[in-house]
Formats: sequence, structure tokens, C-alpha cells
Amino acid sequence: MENDGEQIKRFVFGSKTRNGASHADKLEILIPELPLPGYSFYTWPSAPVLAWFLWERRLSLVGKRILEIGAGTALPGILAAKCGAHVTLSDCSTLPKTLEHIQRCCRLNNLLPGPGKAIEVIGLTWGLFLDQALQLGPIDLIIGSDVFYDPSVFEEILVTVSFLLESNPTAKFLCTYQERSADWCLENLLKKWDLVCSVISLDNFSEDLGVDPQELMGNHTIHLLEIVRQS
Repeated sequence: MENDGEQIKRFVFGSKTRNGASHADKLEILIPELPLPGYSFYTWPSAPVLAWFLWERRLSLVGKRILEIGAGTALPGILAAKCGAHVTLSDCSTLPKTLEHIQRCCRLNNLLPGPGKAIEVIGLTWGLFLDQALQLGPIDLIIGSDVFYDPSVFEEILVTVSFLLESNPTAKFLCTYQERSADWCLENLLKKWDLVCSVISLDNFSEDLGVDPQELMGNHTIHLLEIVRQS
């Protein structure tokens, strides 16, 4: 059931042949957005960037167990599920409207969330190791888009990621991050929680995608980070 003021945003992922024509390999995702307070009901610019990065690597997603943290409208996670991954979408357990909206996003894309399904929605609060965090099971990849927006929660995010990567030592955390202040820094927190971060260049998306990275990012500066446990 649609909510008052809901707008549906359409995202189309595809590729181009060498002559510039559209390729048959194409995916459309519909994301409902609501004019409500909070961060969770709007698709921020970092989400399509991460989704396109995953789309470029879609064949490697098949069968992977992926956790999206701070999912919000869950565009990257829904894309991963559509590409054959087993996806758990999570957001703060104290925000039931956010979790309901994530489920709405799933259903709009013909994904029925639930245990044992291709996609599942859970409450996962950063920094709190409750049953949902302890019962996640094996993870191959953690993803997040624009979770580093408020410095007061940076450590809560990283301690959660560190805990999950300790239990899944071959996994990594991929996140897109919109630069908002040159003063914000993760270095000390990464060291504190035995994490190592590297920046993946977004200068050149594959020409086969026909995507201009600067057009995708608009006037924003967006980085893609890969975070792993220190070996």
C-alpha cells in the first residue's frame, strides 16, 4: 500500500555494446521515497554509485552472502539480490518505520523478504551486539552507502564492522562515502579496531556501462572505500 506523498524513483542498470547500442543485460529497480524526517526514506547520491559498482561486478555476486548496513532505501542491496546474491538488509532496530520502508522497497521489486528468502530485513543497531548481530551467519561481503555522515557514530559503525569481519575473516566492507568535511578522519578509529582501509578509484567506470562517473555523482565528491581486518 502506497503512502501519502510517496514518489517512485526509477533506476536502470545496463551495459552497451561496442557500437554504443544498449545490451540485453539490463535491470530496472524502483525505489519509493517518502517526504519524512530522517535519513532513511531518500536515496542519497552514494547509493547509485555503489549500485553501479556492484552491477559492473554482477557475475561475481551470484551465491554470495551480503549484508547491507544502514540500508535506508536499500538500492545496492536490492540490486545484489536481483543479481543472485543472498542479501540481508539492515538498519537501526529502533526505527520500525525505516525497516517497514525497506520491506516496501523489496516488495516493489518483486522480492519477498523473509528468513530463507533471497532477501531478508533485520534490525541491526551499530555498536550493539544483540541477537540479530550474533545470529547473522556467514558473510562474504558487507556493503554500505553514505553511512559515514555523522562523526558521532563513526566508531559505532567501525566496531560493528570489526566484529563482523573478525567472525568472517575473508569478508570485506565496501562503502561509498560522500565527502562533507575535510576535517573528518577515520584513521585513528581504523587502527583502534584493527581495520585497514584502501580507496578504490571511481575515475573510470567500465566503458561498457556507458556511465559518466561525474554525472552520476553530480556536484558531490564520493569515494569508494574497502575496509578489511588487519592481518
